[in-house]
Amino acid sequence: MSRAPVDQGRSTSSVTAGLPDRSCSMKHFDVAAGILCDNAGRVLITERLCNGPFNGLWEFPGGKISTGETATAALVRELAEEIDIEVTQCSSFMRLRHEYEDRSVTIEYVMVSDWNREPTGREGQALRWVRKDALDAVELLPADTPVVEALMKLGR
Repeated sequence: MSRAPVDQGRSTSSVTAGLPDRSCSMKHFDVAAGILCDNAGRVLITERLCNGPFNGLWEFPGGKISTGETATAALVRELAEEIDIEVTQCSSFMRLRHEYEDRSVTIEYVMVSDWNREPTGREGQALRWVRKDALDAVELLPADTPVVEALMKLGR
């Protein structure tokens, strides 16, 4: 079985002699994110609304994977809750790990190739359809950078 490449991400934390290694106590989250492409080849991104440092950045829609839940099941649930669509066809695209200053995330990116209903921001978040070649100009979450690069390669 082959595995998708895992990105180690950019770590802003460091280990210094005499100080405890923060990576052992860092919070870790497993996340599923959907890559929805329309017939024009554009990708859907959503604005992140939160009280944290990522407020106002853009991301691929999705959310945390609950204990005992598969990435696909989590994504189907999250997309129904967040953007009111019913996923009817999807496949794994990429899996990566990214470390932020205060947390680490393992993200399973899923290519969503078919769905029912028009996506809408059910939680008040803005939605944008962006050409793949314009994604690098958008202020996405840092963890999404390798996905943008992979999508650009697919478009060639």
